[in-house]
Amino acid sequence: MMVFVNAVLQGILLGGLYALFAAGLSLMFGVMRFINIAHGDFIVTAAYLMVAFVVGWAIHPAIAAVAVLAILGAAGYLNQRVLLNRMLGKDILPPILVTFGMSIIIQNALLEIFSADSQRLVAGGLDTGSLSLGGGLAVGYLPLLMFATAVAVIAILQFIFYRTSLGRLLRATSDDPEIVPLMGAKNAHIFALATMMASVVVGIAGIFLAMKTNFDPSAGPVRLIFAFEAVIIGGLGSLWGTLAGGIILGIAQTVGAQIDAGYQILAGHLVFLALLVVRPRGLFPKM
Repeated sequence: MMVFVNAVLQGILLGGLYALFAAGLSLMFGVMRFINIAHGDFIVTAAYLMVAFVVGWAIHPAIAAVAVLAILGAAGYLNQRVLLNRMLGKDILPPILVTFGMSIIIQNALLEIFSADSQRLVAGGLDTGSLSLGGGLAVGYLPLLMFATAVAVIAILQFIFYRTSLGRLLRATSDDPEIVPLMGAKNAHIFALATMMASVVVGIAGIFLAMKTNFDPSAGPVRLIFAFEAVIIGGLGSLWGTLAGGIILGIAQTVGAQIDAGYQILAGHLVFLALLVVRPRGLFPKM
């Protein structure tokens, strides 16, 4: 019995990582009704940057993390302003095709630069240490930090959306993009700011991915699937819903792994499909 209790506990903490995967995707869809097919590849890119800075260039991890977030944020703003804004419109196909092409380019670029060998950033005591809860239960410091960071990130995004002038512009852009220019703002700039925020979250997810597990240049599409499932389970446009979706997905995977190691990923997909049948719009839809 305690084995499954521990599996649920670990699944909840794993859900924090999946929520970080999903938050950026949910943000972009909420503001622009836009699905970035290269989302998972940007997560992997952030992970590779973190490894390159810390291992390759011997930069202190804290400084490396700030650099990764700055690079991802700037890249997200420029990518949206220069390229993706040109693709947005009533037809959803052009953005999907463009970001699919970006996904292929990123994967091949990472393959050329870093080779096909899997990588992982050794986090030392953060990775190996754990907090004992008694009764044979323990939580690792790294999973606990991931979950706490996910809650903090979503809380900050929620605050920005509903308590700041930028948030009002983002919500106005989401509701009716044609009104925003009348308020003295530019849709192109607002969209780019939304993508910049989403890219910073992607950077945070990539940093934790680098410490959590091995990854390689082809790991992006799998992370996109996890993010997409968490967003759909939680409900499109709901930031707190992405956390709920991530937790549900994480619990399904860890409990499935206890039943049989081969069921880990399958269990998550089955729960996703079951919830999609029962609640097609997710648990907490905002759209």
